[in-house]
Amino acid sequence: MKNKVVLITGGTSGIGRACAVAFGQAGARVVITGRDEARLQDTARELTKLGITHHTVRADVGVEADSERAVAETIQAFGQLDVLLNNAGISMRARFQDVDLEVIRRLMQTNFFGTVYTTKFALPHLLASKGSVVGVSSIAGYRGLPGRTGYSASKFAMHGFLEALRTELLPQGVHVLLACPGFTASNIRQVALAADGSAQGESPRDEQKMMSSEEVAGHILAAVRHRRRDLVLTSQGKLTVFLNKWLPGLTDKLVLSHFRKEEKGEL
Repeated sequence: MKNKVVLITGGTSGIGRACAVAFGQAGARVVITGRDEARLQDTARELTKLGITHHTVRADVGVEADSERAVAETIQAFGQLDVLLNNAGISMRARFQDVDLEVIRRLMQTNFFGTVYTTKFALPHLLASKGSVVGVSSIAGYRGLPGRTGYSASKFAMHGFLEALRTELLPQGVHVLLACPGFTASNIRQVALAADGSAQGESPRDEQKMMSSEEVAGHILAAVRHRRRDLVLTSQGKLTVFLNKWLPGLTDKLVLSHFRKEEKGEL
């Protein structure tokens, strides 16, 4: 990663922030985006303390012009782009029968269109560097999860987009990675949207039992170095993908049972 340039969307917390540290410590120059200026500056201070060369861009990936500007500022700051890490995302927790449709639209705009917009503007530079496009997705992109219909839909859409893009780009040497963590200790559940679009404000799960964001970032860094096509993390995540492929009916029942426990606060 020495002297490579990495653009990380949603780089101010969780997996994005951990990736900024991991890639930066591996020698990369890092650009992070985020909607919150205070969080951007807080992350920038951490990167400065670690001696990581970086640039920050206040941007919302769900806004096309912001995504274009983030890529333009990356090129202006460092003259190249080698890795695009589409990490920005939001989640939800509500049954579909209760959810406001605006929640679904917000998830699709950030999680799916945010990936599409940023990748579109980054692609000419990644073609020049024969670099990498990374989608930080989820097990929810392999298996629909109850209570997270909009989130699962957005991640399935991301999977289809990046799989098609990977195939298109095979002759041109651009690497495309789909990274799918299982449940990870991050702030995504605290800011997940409720049925009315408000932030949940708390996690329904025991975060201490989950893989840390730093560990996920280490796996993503290794997968980019080795130009892997897929990365599925956590034993629970791998088992879910396996069972859903070979025993989908059983998986329906297991997943439903699991999320009923979550609703009752038993996880």
